Amino acid sequence: MRLILAACLLALPAAATAQGEAPLHGTRLDIVATGEASRVPDVARIGAGVVTAAPSAAAAAAQNATQMAAVRGALRRAGVADRDIQTSSLSLSPDYRQETPNAPSTIAGYRASNEVTVTFRDVAAAGRILDALVGQGANQINGPNLAIEHPEAALDEARVKALATAQARAQLYARAAGKRVVRMVSISESGGASPGPVPMYRMRAAAQEATTVDPGSQTLSVTLNVTFELD
Repeated sequence: MRLILAACLLALPAAATAQGEAPLHGTRLDIVATGEASRVPDVARIGAGVVTAAPSAAAAAAQNATQMAAVRGALRRAGVADRDIQTSSLSLSPDYRQETPNAPSTIAGYRASNEVTVTFRDVAAAGRILDALVGQGANQINGPNLAIEHPEAALDEARVKALATAQARAQLYARAAGKRVVRMVSISESGGASPGPVPMYRMRAAAQEATTVDPGSQTLSVTLNVTFELD
């Protein structure tokens, strides 16, 4: 039994080496480095909808459907594709009224709501289109949520910067410790978008002034965990 146990213990390091990294002979150095790349958002997603109230549920729903049809028509006339218009919320609920503090609540009418999420691929035109929607009966606007539709190039730029930072930092530590960087042992990645300036949606203050959407900029970041061997 002792001979079998000893053989198993001797075999473990070899198996671990075969399945994992090559063994380190020098000093291990773990570096965490982040790279960033900024871009101007090229897609705006905005919620636009209609809220209506009427004495009956049927009247509230019918009025809402009529105004929402006008809103959808305005979007299509502005060149927004059907694939960029998505229903996000539908509701119909009673409005309650209480005549006195101790009196029971009664139904005073009904409220209908219909909202769509609209993807604007021309951010500069978003404000003008929103003005047209308000003119057609939209009375509920939410957003914008601005994004970079194809972030791959920006993320690759951030990766290169992160790796360069990790390598420079490893050289710094090596010099300070009186050693040299032998090799890069492993790299792992994590990352995501960091919010830039808060985008603004400004309603027009007068008939001559149009609504504007200011895209600002967004920063994409990638964080690398890099292991080096020093000697």
